[in-house]
Formats: sequence, structure tokens, C-alpha cells
Amino acid sequence: MKKVLAFLVVCLVVLSLGCIGGGEKTATPSSTESTKSAEVQVIKIGLLTDLSGPLSSDGQNVKNCVELAKEEINEYFKEKGLPYEVEILVEDTRTDPKVALEKLQTLKAQDVNVVVGPLSSGEVRNLRSYATSNKIVIISPSTAPPQKIGAMKPEDKKFIFRFVPTDLFQSKAIAAEIEDLGFKGVVIIYRGDAWGKGLHDALVEKIKDKVEIGADVEYPSNPAPTDWSPYIAKLEDGVKQLIDKYGKDKVAVWVAGFDEVATLLTQIPDDSPLLQVKWIGSDGTVGSQKIVEEAKGKAVKVGLLSTQFYSESDEAKKLKEKFKAKFGGEPEQYGLIAYDATWVAALAYAEVLKEKGSYDPDLMVQKIKEVLEKYNSGALGVKPVTGTITLNEWNDRASGDYAIYKVTESGWKMIGIWHSDTNKVEWLEKP
Repeated sequence: MKKVLAFLVVCLVVLSLGCIGGGEKTATPSSTESTKSAEVQVIKIGLLTDLSGPLSSDGQNVKNCVELAKEEINEYFKEKGLPYEVEILVEDTRTDPKVALEKLQTLKAQDVNVVVGPLSSGEVRNLRSYATSNKIVIISPSTAPPQKIGAMKPEDKKFIFRFVPTDLFQSKAIAAEIEDLGFKGVVIIYRGDAWGKGLHDALVEKIKDKVEIGADVEYPSNPAPTDWSPYIAKLEDGVKQLIDKYGKDKVAVWVAGFDEVATLLTQIPDDSPLLQVKWIGSDGTVGSQKIVEEAKGKAVKVGLLSTQFYSESDEAKKLKEKFKAKFGGEPEQYGLIAYDATWVAALAYAEVLKEKGSYDPDLMVQKIKEVLEKYNSGALGVKPVTGTITLNEWNDRASGDYAIYKVTESGWKMIGIWHSDTNKVEWLEKP
């Protein structure tokens, strides 16, 4: 009996030791994983984009490009043995300035200090004060009004970067386009927001002494009209007078709008003189899927042309292949710029963490400028997909060429380039 009891005691001891040992083995990987995750510093980057509003075509493209950038940046950090990981927090602004500010506040509540976007000038203008007072870095890939979005001096715009040239350049491109095509008269219709007014004023200043402006019509932007008949009537009156004076071939409509241009086109009567002349747009209409899906017939009939900043490097070709494989289609220019913006933001953020151990907004601004030089030269092992990014004292991209796109039966097609150094249009295909 004693032997049996002794045997049972030994078994219990062995089992208890086994359980303790098993517990230690289970806990060891968990402990290691916790230590590892604690060592990796998460870089939060917010994305303010339009996923359901008048710039949703651009907005989704931007989101996809930023997603690709995040994947590549995290791979880059792993390959370099750097203890950082990028996390993207996306918010849909619907291109509404009020919503953009609310979404920025939402991101700030989640400890986001760096944001790519938003897409429209009105949004950036509305959130500039909040971003500046809270030292949130904003890198917009597409806002371009010549005005400094409410800033009176460069210091007021310290935390706001725009990786696209201002519309002082786009207005030159559109003016050169109008001159090259030989138009003598134009009627104008534009969004009454910061972007629309800025581009409108810059263009009118350049063409007012060269062509006759038969009508100059502003429309509300938030929301855009649902009934365009009053605006159509004003444009028709202006076009009729210009046609009588110069002939159909010498008259054009210039429109500065977003996806709502599709609705405008669909509401124009088939026998309207507005459909007998050429139309010229801007970067607000380039790539609009709504125009292609809802108003392609009329857009093709009026030969709708639109300009957009254009700069691509050899690296862009590789990104286009990845984009097509994952999402289908091609990345648009503002998507490419957002990709570069995400890279610069992440690399600069990592430099700040490396130097100070924690985030510092003032150092972040300094590091963005330093990283840009290295990013441009390829010193960090990666280069921009949109070519060299040079900023002026206002943190805006300093120059650039503009591509000219046309709506065709198969969609948008690039048919020309305006060169900023010569102020001339090079046609790949004469419209």
C-alpha cells in the first residue's frame, strides 16, 4: 500500500512539474511578441479624401495609391531593420469644408499628427487655423488656388504643404490652350468656392485682353445646383452673341467644376448652341468617371478638354503596374502625388522618432524639407514617382507642366502637354 501511495505521489509531482513547464513554454512566445510589438513604433498618418462626393473619382484613386505606399513603406522599414510601421486612418470628407474640419478633429482625437489631403482648396482653407493651432502637418496632393488659403505670410502656412503647383501655373496652361486653338470668345462657368474662384480669377487676368468674355457665371458648390436651367440660359445668351460675332469655330465654353459638370451637360438641350462649340475644363474634371458614365455623348460632342499637373518619373511605371494588378486601371496624377506625400511623411516621421524618441511637430516640418532633398536624389533608396519635388517659401510645389486630356468614346485620353518653361502646348493629337 505504501508503494502504491509513493508511486501516486511521484506521478502527481511529475504532472505538476509538466504543467508548470508547459505554462512557461506557452507564455514565452507571448512575452517575446509583446516585447517585439512594444519596440515597433507606429506612425499614424491620416488620409482626408473624398469617397462619396463630387471628387470621389479622384478620392478613391488617391486612397488606393496611399494604400500601396503604406505597403511599400512598411516593407522598406523591415528591409532596413527600422522599428517603425505605418498605419493609415482614412476619413471621407465628401469635399465639404465643414466635414473636412470635423474629420480632422476626429483624426486628432486618435493621436494623428500628420495628414495627407484633403483634396479641395475650400477644405484646406477651412481647416488651416485648426491644423496650425494644433500643429498638425497637412500635405495636400491637389489643392492649388493662387491665394495662400488665408495665410498672410509663410509662417502662417508652416504646417500646410501642397505638393502640387498653384493655379497660377494651370491658368497659364489653359490660357495657352485657348490661344493655341485660336478662340476669340469664351463664356465661363465656375464653382463659387476657393478653388473655383482662385482659378477663375487667375485665368481671367491672363485672357481678358486677348479674348472676349461673353458671359461669366458663378454657381454654388455645397451643394451644387440640381436644376441647371438658369445657368444654361445665361451661357446660351453669351454663346449666341459670340457665335454671331466670331463663328462657332472661334468660340468656347470654359468650365471650372468637379463631377457636377456631368449633370450640367446632361441638362443642356440637344439643340442648344452650347453643344455647337468646344468646351475646355480643368483639373477638376480630368478623370471624372461620372462625366464618362453619365454624359460621355455630349462631352465627346463638345470635345471636352481638361488640364492637370503632369510629372512622372521612371518609378511611376513600376507603381502603375502594381496599381493595375491590385485595383485595375491606372493611378491618376493626384494619386501619384499622394503616394509621394505618404512616403515623405513616413520617412520624415521616422527621422523625428529616431532623433527625439517621440513626435515633435516643429522638427517634423524641418525633417520634411530635409527628407525631400534625399527623396529627390534617391539617397534613401527610393525616389519620387512625380519627379523632383521642389517647394517654395510657402511650402507649395514651385513649378510643373500640365497634360491636356480629352473625353473619347473609350474614356479620358491624354492628347497634349503644356510646357511651363516655354509656355507652349505640344499636341500629341490635335483636338
